[in-house]
Amino acid sequence: MTQDELKKATAEAVIAFIPDNCIVGVGSGSTVNCFIDALAKIKGRIDGAVSASEASSARLKQHGIRVFDLNAVDRIPVYVDGADEINHQLQMIKGGGAALTREKIIAAVSDEFICIADESKYVQVLGKFPLPVEVIPMARSHVARELVKLGGRPAWREGVVTDNGNWILDVHGMAIAEPVKLETAINQIVGVVTNGLFAQRRADRLLLGTPAGVKEFR
Repeated sequence: MTQDELKKATAEAVIAFIPDNCIVGVGSGSTVNCFIDALAKIKGRIDGAVSASEASSARLKQHGIRVFDLNAVDRIPVYVDGADEINHQLQMIKGGGAALTREKIIAAVSDEFICIADESKYVQVLGKFPLPVEVIPMARSHVARELVKLGGRPAWREGVVTDNGNWILDVHGMAIAEPVKLETAINQIVGVVTNGLFAQRRADRLLLGTPAGVKEFR
């Protein structure tokens, strides 16, 4: 199976975990695009969605799925999103699409976080994928210097502005042995909005697309 076929398989498999008459949390990225397309087939049995990015919101609306503001929602039973990397503890690096802050907010308020990914994203140790850090623009250089002190090589993702109006630093060269500790340390740097480590709020369930089928991990 191709990578796109694996993504589509996980996106279709996660539909079985979507409750009736609920508002679904929807992340962003190519695997989530497959999920949105699958979700459209059952849109009659859900109330709508809360989205982590403007791009996902636009795709949902194209399918006729109502998009709610998070502030107007009392409860999100399930949040579905992809990952740039995910380890055996279901801790992740996310933010390749620069939507990490909104993704982290929706994950935090959801009852269950289900990650859908193809097997190329499943790793022993996080950090081969550069760690995204969303920063207030005026603090970019300061945050970069502090990230160097933590052992990383930050690079400004020039030309990218997040949906929140901020910038992204991609931190290279970090083998992340203690994800929770590093997530906390980076978030304490003045000028950081958040970083792409999803370790304190990890996934509750992983649906992993493999040539042998979709495997479930908890």
